[in-house]
Amino acid sequence: MTSQSPNVASIEVISPGRINLIGEHTDYNDGYVLPAAVQLHVYVHLRRNNSENKCTLFSNTLQAGLEADLENLQPGKGWENYVLGVLSEVKKRTPKLRGFDGRLDSDLPAGAGLSSSAALECGLAFGLNELFNLNLSPMEIIRLSQLAEHRFAGTQCGILDQFACVMGRKDHFILLDCRSMEYYYLPSNLGDYQLLLINSKISHSHSESGYNQRRKECQKGVAILQERFPGIRSLRDASLEHLQAVRDTLPQTIFRRCRYVIEENARVLKAVECLEHGDLEALGNLLTQTHRGLQELYEVSCPELDFLVENANTLPGVLGARMMGGGFGGCCLIMVHRDAFAEVQKHLLSAYFRSFDLKAEPLEVRLGDGVRLRS
Repeated sequence: MTSQSPNVASIEVISPGRINLIGEHTDYNDGYVLPAAVQLHVYVHLRRNNSENKCTLFSNTLQAGLEADLENLQPGKGWENYVLGVLSEVKKRTPKLRGFDGRLDSDLPAGAGLSSSAALECGLAFGLNELFNLNLSPMEIIRLSQLAEHRFAGTQCGILDQFACVMGRKDHFILLDCRSMEYYYLPSNLGDYQLLLINSKISHSHSESGYNQRRKECQKGVAILQERFPGIRSLRDASLEHLQAVRDTLPQTIFRRCRYVIEENARVLKAVECLEHGDLEALGNLLTQTHRGLQELYEVSCPELDFLVENANTLPGVLGARMMGGGFGGCCLIMVHRDAFAEVQKHLLSAYFRSFDLKAEPLEVRLGDGVRLRS
């Protein structure tokens, strides 16, 4: 990540959304994830305005704007908090931030589980770093964007979204160890298969949903496990044998949450093996297993997503499907043969409309690069 000259007056940043092939709700449990940046973006246009503290930003997509004073940054409403949180976290790290004017555009659907919030956070942080020559490292941009969401937006998210947004590489997934932050890139060798997203158009807001509650439930499970097994620091350290050993002391809900996370961590590592060996049928089965876990054990799915997954898995050419993202709405991720792609899409959109009187949105997934300047 190279910095601009201190004299640059304006820049434009491309900041991608992300998918996660497998590994949901494992990041805040110190586990493994397998995300990728996608070629759907938030576009951040920034220019200096020669003031010390006045910042303005207008979203063309939302037709809404905000003004902020760098000397008085307080939480606002909705999307404003992703911006205000980033400004607050940047200001804590450097005295070089100054006033600016900005504009946001997007072809990345909000509320679809593609992490438009992280794309906004990381795009703004990256842009400010370039505009004012702040010398922030990629990891600092990832961390401060995550903290912006914690402290201003109120979602205690893990690191997956911001990491994929900044570190994405075209045509690759990223295996990320969310404890050590070690990672490596895996080519997206899906052969004759493609990834299809169906946006259910059931919008979610993590801070208003059960996302934070799931994190608390996992923490409660770890606390009970630690009483019997002091070496367990997070669910990353726990096995199903550990869980069975304390089952009588775990509330059933907590048991289900912990079981899901432990099994999902194992699925991520199996998915890596499948990608490396070209075992796409087994990979598809893992996706469907993840959905069942999210539906029955973690309880973050919804009837619309369950419908899409169940129907997709009955269609010729589909190897597997699951809900994707934090849950309570968003997208269904489907692994489908290229020759069946159009027919699967057509069938699901039609069946979904008949059942829910909603027009779902199909999105063809292409894996792209992380946040960068627009050339």
